[in-house]
Amino acid sequence: MTILSDKDIENSMKNNELGIEPFNQKNLTPNGYDLSIDEIYIKKSDQHIKEGMATIPSMTWFAISTKEFVKMGPQITSQLWIRSSYARKGIMASFGKVDAGFHGTLTISCFNSNDEEIEIPIGDRFCQIVFENLSTKPSELYDKKSGNYQNQRGIKL
Repeated sequence: MTILSDKDIENSMKNNELGIEPFNQKNLTPNGYDLSIDEIYIKKSDQHIKEGMATIPSMTWFAISTKEFVKMGPQITSQLWIRSSYARKGIMASFGKVDAGFHGTLTISCFNSNDEEIEIPIGDRFCQIVFENLSTKPSELYDKKSGNYQNQRGIKL
């Protein structure tokens, strides 16, 4: 597996091997792309916040949906990494791989481990997606293997 550089990401998008919609040039990093927050769901208060500022109480689980709709090509997979500015505030998140062939926004499970509430602005960059090239095309892509969240938009629990 090889990690895609900023140049590789742009070339993959030009060749329709990868999609990021909407794409913002300033979110492109040397080895990935910063995904931004479209919506936050706070289970404790059953709130769906889609604009302004979300206030996350201490010791509270919440979910984030990305603004970006990603389209993974047949030989591209990716990993998600929390931005260190959020980790330093006590936000913990569960991240995994995004499968080859997945198309959709991403729902991220999070927890405020801080002993104080934290404010998170909608639209802020929350995590980085790091793309990887698979050495061969998988026998089946995401939509055929499970496809549970194919083409999702918004928070899906």
